[in-house]
Amino acid sequence: MTSDFRLDRLDHAILDVLQADGRLAVVDLAARVGLSPTPCARRLRKLEAAGIIRGYHAEVDAALLGLELTVFVFLEILQDSRDAIQRVEDALRRVPRVVSAHRLMGRPDYVVRLLVADLDEYEQLYIDHLAALPGVRTVQSAPSMKPLVDGVVARIDV
Repeated sequence: MTSDFRLDRLDHAILDVLQADGRLAVVDLAARVGLSPTPCARRLRKLEAAGIIRGYHAEVDAALLGLELTVFVFLEILQDSRDAIQRVEDALRRVPRVVSAHRLMGRPDYVVRLLVADLDEYEQLYIDHLAALPGVRTVQSAPSMKPLVDGVVARIDV
């Protein structure tokens, strides 16, 4: 996003509506935010060009796909060198079932969110992938009891 790009009330309204329903036609979006379709489409293109809107996604129910268990994995690495960090991050991108992974400040170094069918699948994923991550000192797991706020793409209040 360019530093001179400023969001106004209508831009915020467009973002709010699209986060609730990204499949809206421009005509319907325009009606919901109080614009005619052409200015609404123009604003939408500006939001996309500025990188504020990065894409449109389907919200998928993981449980209906058989992925009923969320596991948070906390990783500590052996050393904080540029090469070590790059190796861990490259390897994490190849681990199946990773929904998100974040490098943190302090300890642990990483938190990874996985969606798996059950504990048996997680155990196999742990053995095959997580325990084999290069340069990792510790792997701690915390299965989720239930989601409170969830979504692959989180809704952002703007």
